[in-house]
Amino acid sequence: MNILITILFVIFAAFILTSAIMTVTVRNIVHAALWLISSFFGVGALYLLMEAEFLGVAQVLIYVGALSILILFAIMLTHDLEGSQHRQLTPRWWIALIVPAALFGLLIVPTVMTHAWQLPPPPPAGQPPAISGAQQIGTAFMREYLLPFEVAAILLLVAMIGAIVVAFEERERRRRVLTLAEQVRLRQQQRRSAAPSPEPAATAVQASEATGGET
Repeated sequence: MNILITILFVIFAAFILTSAIMTVTVRNIVHAALWLISSFFGVGALYLLMEAEFLGVAQVLIYVGALSILILFAIMLTHDLEGSQHRQLTPRWWIALIVPAALFGLLIVPTVMTHAWQLPPPPPAGQPPAISGAQQIGTAFMREYLLPFEVAAILLLVAMIGAIVVAFEERERRRRVLTLAEQVRLRQQQRRSAAPSPEPAATAVQASEATGGET
């Protein structure tokens, strides 16, 4: 059974890494969004493999069902879906490759070297089970992990306020919609400006005729 779990873990991990690499390397932005959705599915499968059913279902519902649809709606508002006129990689792509690799090494090497990779023993009788369901997760959010939960809520609030400010600035820069009276007035002004003015010679003749008639 452990061998099967290990094989499934390697398959899901390879699928997630492949999807992530394809997300940042494909030229079509719609294809990138689809690869991102497949990566989210792989993460949900890992949660199910770790017997965290609630987290797996939440991963699929929130990331695949909500955020991915939001990303696709944002993509549909863009003009260049192919991106053929843009550079695929920046000139300093190697810096963006070295820095994450170094951070990943600093995190994973101590974990691999010091962590005991044995399955934890079952909890003794009378001890509450580990955090696995929705009720246990909600209780842990309100007790053990209250401070990180509040910090995450503040960060999301700041992001929402920033999105509102950006949207308001974009709205201010856009052309204001004219009312019906303003449209009528604008059309009248355009007709007056477009009407041909009388030529100077014809104006002089009309003025002389009017002067002769008066005399």
